[in-house]
Amino acid sequence: MTSRTCPCGLPQSYDACCGRFHAGAAAAPTAELLMRSRYCAFVEGDVPYLLRTWHPRTRPERLELDPRMRWTGLEILDGTDGSAFHARGTVTFRASYRGGSLHERSRFERVDGAWVYVDGEFLD
Repeated sequence: MTSRTCPCGLPQSYDACCGRFHAGAAAAPTAELLMRSRYCAFVEGDVPYLLRTWHPRTRPERLELDPRMRWTGLEILDGTDGSAFHARGTVTFRASYRGGSLHERSRFERVDGAWVYVDGEFLD
C-alpha cells in the first residue's frame, strides 16, 4: 500500500483512487473515471488493466508500451454522458508527457455493465 497522490490528477492517494480499479477491487463507475484510471495505467505500465478495459471489438491482441515514455499530467477538457445512467460516453482530454502532449476525444461504452474504452479521435 502506498500513500502517494494518484497520477490521474484527483486529490486522492493512488490506492484510494485508480489503484483500486487496477487491483480489481472496484470498477470505474463513470467513463471519466475509467479514462483517468486508464491514463494512470499508462503511467504505471499496467498493460493487463489496459487490455481488460478495452472494448472486445476494438481491443488489440497485444499492447507494448514504450518504457521510456514519461507521462507528466492529465487534464480533462470535456465529457458527454458517461454516468451510471448512460450506455455510452465521451471524454476529451490532454495527456502530457515529457516532450509533448496527446489531445484526444475518447469513446466509451458499457459491456456487461462495466465501462470500457472503444476508440479515440486525435485532436489538434
